[in-house]
Amino acid sequence: MASMIEVRAFMGLSDVFRERGWSTPQEVAVKDTMTGLELLAMLDIAPEMVEVVFVNGKASTPETAVVTGGDRVALAPPGVPGPYRVLLGFKKMG
Repeated sequence: MASMIEVRAFMGLSDVFRERGWSTPQEVAVKDTMTGLELLAMLDIAPEMVEVVFVNGKASTPETAVVTGGDRVALAPPGVPGPYRVLLGFKKMG
């Protein structure tokens, strides 16, 4: 049975959501636990467009992010300005 996650996008990625007519947050059905890369593939978003995947507020790379039903996910592109990188936890990614 599928569970729902909420996906938000920041900066230029929010343009992708608007172009596709997606709401913010976009509710997405997921069947199992998946990686950030699997989520991006499902959403048809190129991995190079996403530097950080936030899952329930924790910053990870798309390769190391793990998403399961009920999660709140945010996507951030490369190029987020320096002070925001520290505030948002890019420096502590794991």
